[in-house]
Amino acid sequence: MIKTQVGIIGSGPSGLLLSQLLHLRGIETVVVERRSRDYVLGRVRAGVLEQGTVALVNRAAAGQRMNREGLVHEGVTISFDGRSHRIDFRERASGSVMIYGQTELTRDLMDARAALGGELIYEAEAVSIDGLDGDRPTIAYRRHDGEHAIRCDFVAGCDGFHGVSRHSIPDSVLDLHEKVYPFGWLGVLSNTKPVSDELIYVNHARGFALCSMRSTTRSRYYVQCPLDEDVTAWSDDRFWDELTQRLPKDAADRLETGPSVEKSIAPLRSFVAEPVRYGRLFLAGDAAHIVPPTGAKGLNLAASDVHYLSTALIEFYERGSMALLDSYSADCLRRVWKAERFSWWMTSVLHRFPEQVSFDRRIQLAELDYLSGSNAAQAAFAENYVGLAL
Repeated sequence: MIKTQVGIIGSGPSGLLLSQLLHLRGIETVVVERRSRDYVLGRVRAGVLEQGTVALVNRAAAGQRMNREGLVHEGVTISFDGRSHRIDFRERASGSVMIYGQTELTRDLMDARAALGGELIYEAEAVSIDGLDGDRPTIAYRRHDGEHAIRCDFVAGCDGFHGVSRHSIPDSVLDLHEKVYPFGWLGVLSNTKPVSDELIYVNHARGFALCSMRSTTRSRYYVQCPLDEDVTAWSDDRFWDELTQRLPKDAADRLETGPSVEKSIAPLRSFVAEPVRYGRLFLAGDAAHIVPPTGAKGLNLAASDVHYLSTALIEFYERGSMALLDSYSADCLRRVWKAERFSWWMTSVLHRFPEQVSFDRRIQLAELDYLSGSNAAQAAFAENYVGLAL
């Protein structure tokens, strides 16, 4: 039986970041992860960090490489109806975002935990959480060498949508809110120069497209596709041809193509579980909520959860107060729903929907036309994109 103060299930960015922040304040943690370290680092995920996420990673003493290699972006371009408009984050919200791959951030956090002697147990599947209504809950986990357990004061469930944490909360307690979108994103990663120095979001008659990047030499592109699309039916040539047709002409003319490094189709979903605290269990990240990637909020919402949870746990251990732990669910969900709204709105105005009629299409274009011509609308957009205050 391992004994610690905070047991953390999941070694994605939220679990590692929480462990690091608590360690720096003298709070003991143990992280269990059902996958191997290499598997965790093999996941291809988001790469847009809000300014609050950047600050939190720096507070965790894990941002040296991020600050050196990350790309600071001060705006995005929205393309629609044959024209493009850039929204300036500095001018409209006095802010910016950073492009830095989630895989690289995870690697940095793993290295930071290793440097401080953090206890991470890989290939350890958490199978149950007991005693959540008491003072010392227990995480039972299974490894190749048998059954094990962690006794702790609190459990942080950072184990994603399918993990054991949320499923340990009684159905009678949870309210689940979900919207599944009738399309997916076909994404390609390529070792090519990005078509633009900043992200380009495209509303096109053929469907949504996004031009993003991971570095100055590695690009990430997406096109909207049907949910039942077979990724093997998409050759590299077919993908580049489709993307070119959806891009504004100046971007299409600059587009550098090449072999794909990775190609996959991701479904889009909005999901929120309420509450995100049950007894001594606190959910964070995808275990509690999922957003469509259009607004680049998934990783950033996980980081904001970690901000609230780490602050609450530090207050408990340093001052003996349960006040912030008791308000954790309400504090998180207030910000979660605002990010859900922004992600839903971006998804709604930038994609083609199967049931869309001409009226819906005109409303989309009116929304985007208003955004391109209104300082107030651009300020609201920029404020949400760079990240609402924690």
